[in-house]
Amino acid sequence: MDKRDFAFGRMNFILLAIGMAIVVIGFILMAGGSSTEQAYNPDIFSARRIKVAPLVCLFGFVSMIYAVVHKSK
Repeated sequence: MDKRDFAFGRMNFILLAIGMAIVVIGFILMAGGSSTEQAYNPDIFSARRIKVAPLVCLFGFVSMIYAVVHKSK
């Protein structure tokens, strides 16, 4: 098969994989314990879970969009 038959080039797939890894890291940052009716866990409102992790996920999704529209040479 000729390389021109593919919609994405090698660089597109590398950028997509990096973007997916960033999104997964963002979801891992959001993970943690939860509060129950018997015990309150103040960690659910930490800056890591409500500010940093969503921004990391957003950056990952934006980088994946860039990977799709990136023109391979």
